[in-house]
This record gives sequence, structure tokens and C-alpha cells, in this order.
Amino acid sequence: MSDLLPWLHAPLAQALAQAHGHATLVHGPQGVGQFEFSMALAQSWLCEAQAPGSPFKPACGACGSCHLISARSHPDLVVVVPEALQAALGWTGSGDDDEGASEKSGKTKKLSQDIKVDAIRAVVQFSQQSASRGRAKVVVVHPAERMNTVSSNTLLKTLEEPPGMVRFVVSAGSLDELLPTVRSRCQAWRLPLPDKAASITWLCEQIKGLTEADAAILLQASGGQPLTARDRHAMGLDAVRWPQIPRDVAQGQSGAMVGWPLPLVIETLQKLCHDLACMATGAAPRYFPEGSLHRDGDLARLTAWSGELRKASRTAEHPWSLNLRVESLLQQARLALRFNK
Repeated sequence: MSDLLPWLHAPLAQALAQAHGHATLVHGPQGVGQFEFSMALAQSWLCEAQAPGSPFKPACGACGSCHLISARSHPDLVVVVPEALQAALGWTGSGDDDEGASEKSGKTKKLSQDIKVDAIRAVVQFSQQSASRGRAKVVVVHPAERMNTVSSNTLLKTLEEPPGMVRFVVSAGSLDELLPTVRSRCQAWRLPLPDKAASITWLCEQIKGLTEADAAILLQASGGQPLTARDRHAMGLDAVRWPQIPRDVAQGQSGAMVGWPLPLVIETLQKLCHDLACMATGAAPRYFPEGSLHRDGDLARLTAWSGELRKASRTAEHPWSLNLRVESLLQQARLALRFNK
């Protein structure tokens, strides 16, 4: 698969050789290509160029099955993602019958961040049908932590004893957010962070005019996750102004975060709080250059600020007045960043 992210080729070959169960749980950092890896597994299992009885190899990309997957129309593949992620990932979900109704009524439908139980019920029904092309049937669920308890429990029985030739790829960023009963029914496969040099090279290819030095800053700002770095740059994260954010926040100014969506502002403040707490305990920062941070933060105030930011993240998608909400967040930050003299 020539379009596969470069750092996923080796893990894909290993997974195809070693993932023999009917359910594979792909997990690890979110911005390294979990969905792309899951789709590559699914495409390889369905590829019609695979020799019967031979070990699986990466998909050929040229057979009828591969073309159907590229066209998002393979009858033996179901991809389950939240409505809010469907456009970004290029997949439309099933069971969205209320979408047409909302269009007719002229009302704007708020896209769900969760994997609904109706979508999982459709998966159960799909798994009970025969394979249309006679090879196998594959279900991809991403990100699986978006399933609530009802959705997860609906999937359990089929995940444990899938009928016929059904295989599952369950993708999750955090294993802790999945029910233990879901984890226990899957063969886990962890995707590590890619090599820094490979990530920087890829970022420079993806973002026109980006230098390697700026790519390194974007990568650090994103916790070493190259896809996250690309997406955050598209949302406004600037490599030159990123090191200025700690100073701006300490002064109560939004600075480089002007115009950012609220979830990105909160995420950035959480990263700043994390790094300042690291510095206060003698550890190295993860997201910001060390020279841009104070060492004398008060750990108790930082811990309290972290709790407030967690609360704020739960309502980040609410229709707040953006300017007022950011001003409130910066006021909290200034209280937390009263550095010791």
C-alpha cells in the first residue's frame, strides 16, 4: 500500500504475520495513524490477491476488493466511527436515518462524538450475513473508547463468538477507557510513536514551506504524534509562536492562540500545566521548549489548575462565547502561574 504512512509499513507486516485472532485491538498514541493502520489490516484481510492458505501480506491495491475499499463501497467491510469524525476520515456511517429528517426540517443536526448503539446493532446484523465476495467480512470500530457502556455490551457477544468469517479491528487510544470485557476478547497490538526523524520528514512533505526546525517544534507540541502535529498546524498552531505561549499566558494574554477553537485552547493550556508541573518536580517538559518555562511553579496551584482544565475540557464543545470563555481560562491561568520569587 503505497499511500500507507511510512512508519506503519513494518508494524503492518508484523501484525499480518502475528495477529491470528478474530478480533485485533489496535491501541497507542492517537496521532500516529491508528485508523489508517486499522484500515490497512482490513484491506489486507479482504485483498483478493492473497494466496489461499498462505500468510497474509499487505494489500495489493489493484484487485477488485481493494478498488471497492478505495471507493468506500466494499460489501464485506463495515467501518464504524462517530458522526463527528466521518467527514474527516472519509467514511459515512450506517444507521443515521435521522439525518435526512433533519435536512428536510431545515434544522442543523449536531454531530455525535459517540459511537451509538444503533451502529453496533447494525454491526451485529452485518456479522450474521454471508460474505458477498466469498472471502471474509471485516468490521473496523474507531475510536472504540467512544462506545458507551450500552454500545460496548451490545458488541460483546459477537466479539466473543463471531459467526462465520468475521474479523474485527477495534482501535483505541487508551485501553483504560475500554471495558475490560472488550479488551479481554481481543488480541492487543500496540502502535508506538514513530521515529522522530521520519516524523519530521513526513511533516515537511505535508506542510508546504515547513522547515525541519519548525517541524520539530510542531512535533514536540503534539507529543511526538505527527498526524496530530499536521492537524494542529491546520487549526492555527504556529511553530514560531508556540514557545511564546507560556509567557503570554502568564501575562493573561491569548497571544498565539487568538482565533483558535476552544478545544485547542484548552488542550494547549493542559500541555502548559503538565510541563510546568514537570519542571516543578525536576522532570523534563514534554510539549514546550525548556527555555520557555519557569522552574518555580507552585505544584499545589498547578494541580488545582489541572483539575479546572479537566472540567473545562468536558464542555469544550458547548456553544460558549469564545472570547469570554478564553478570558475566563486565562484568568484561571494567571492565578495558577503566580511564580515564586
